[in-house]
Amino acid sequence: MNAQPFVAVVTGASSGIGEATVRRLAREPGARLVLVARREDRLRALAESLGVPAGFVAADLTSEGAPDEVLRHVRDTHGRLDLLVNNAGAGWRARFADGGHANVSQTMELNFDAQVRLTEALLPLLRESAPSSIVNVSSVSGRVARAGSGAYSASKFALAGWSESLYLEERANGVHVGLVLPGFIATEGFPAAELKARLATRWMVSRPERVADAIVDAGPGGKAERYVPRPYFLATLSRVLTPALYRRVMSGGSAAVMTTRTGSDAPEPQQAGKPK
Repeated sequence: MNAQPFVAVVTGASSGIGEATVRRLAREPGARLVLVARREDRLRALAESLGVPAGFVAADLTSEGAPDEVLRHVRDTHGRLDLLVNNAGAGWRARFADGGHANVSQTMELNFDAQVRLTEALLPLLRESAPSSIVNVSSVSGRVARAGSGAYSASKFALAGWSESLYLEERANGVHVGLVLPGFIATEGFPAAELKARLATRWMVSRPERVADAIVDAGPGGKAERYVPRPYFLATLSRVLTPALYRRVMSGGSAAVMTTRTGSDAPEPQQAGKPK
């Protein structure tokens, strides 16, 4: 007897956290996957390697027609949607006096506006397929901020806040909304070798596969939110409980830059570090 189809859309799917999430979801019974990113060659190779039915949409999510293109593919191919993973994103490191509104605008366009537009297009199908879920991949930088990453943090704060509201609005419709907040994640583009080499900072670095597991927890698993690695929750707690102390500590600076790409193929960020 065939398993009930489990249809999932993953954005930023061609490498990093997105690729790990696709491979993790391919292990779910009845998995049917839709991969979304810009690099068609990477998407095609990944889809063909999974061993489950998988298609792809090669699109820039900031383009006008991208949400409808993804919707058409999902509806025409599967007729249902059980999980949407909003993972694509990028960061361009700049202080506000240097990057100004232009940097904030381009970051918000991809990290927030594109996620909202895609969710708007797919929400009716998610409701029709309920119980279903949405997972928004924010960042630890969506709870705490550093100098030079204000635009990135603003976009991820916005994504986290919108996720809370969307959960309250859609729970009655059978659509769960979960949030994942990664910290430093070792990937091909950011191996985090310096952090992993030191015992004092090794704990700060996790792997894309751990984020993929957290996404499953926050989606089909019904969790409200997950930090990866989990101890990053303490940083956000300290900001809430002792904001003045937090500001003094963060003003002292560190080697870690709390900015990263959440997706796989967004324009290359001008940054040295990469926690989500």
